[in-house]
Amino acid sequence: MKNATQLTAEISVKQQKRSVNVTLWIVQVLLTLLFLLVGGMKLIVPVEVLLAQMPIQMPGPLIRLIGVIEVAGALGLILPGLLRIRPVLTPLAACGLVIEMIGATVYTVAGGQGAEALLPLVLALICAFVAYGRRPWASR
Repeated sequence: MKNATQLTAEISVKQQKRSVNVTLWIVQVLLTLLFLLVGGMKLIVPVEVLLAQMPIQMPGPLIRLIGVIEVAGALGLILPGLLRIRPVLTPLAACGLVIEMIGATVYTVAGGQGAEALLPLVLALICAFVAYGRRPWASR
């Protein structure tokens, strides 16, 4: 039979897991909206307009590919958990976005925009938080 201390500890652990889960969902939804917006813009806006805003020129198809990666990553952050189909894909999508954001950070620094490199770096860290929190063995 469990004593009152053990029961209190179990309830506390359950509440902590629930609050972490809610926090992860909020972060995932916000990241999904952000990456859908940014990736969608890379797919919709004419390449010439995008190239005019970039510090280092890159091929148009590469810009479109980055847009596809961002949209796919955004969907991967939210759909597996919502649909309860292959939830292991969520941390994989987050890891993919971490890699993509590290590339964006390097690109921004190489373009001479050191201060602007902070945003993709912070996004990479937030995506890493989601990947860590949603790893398959975390729920055990």
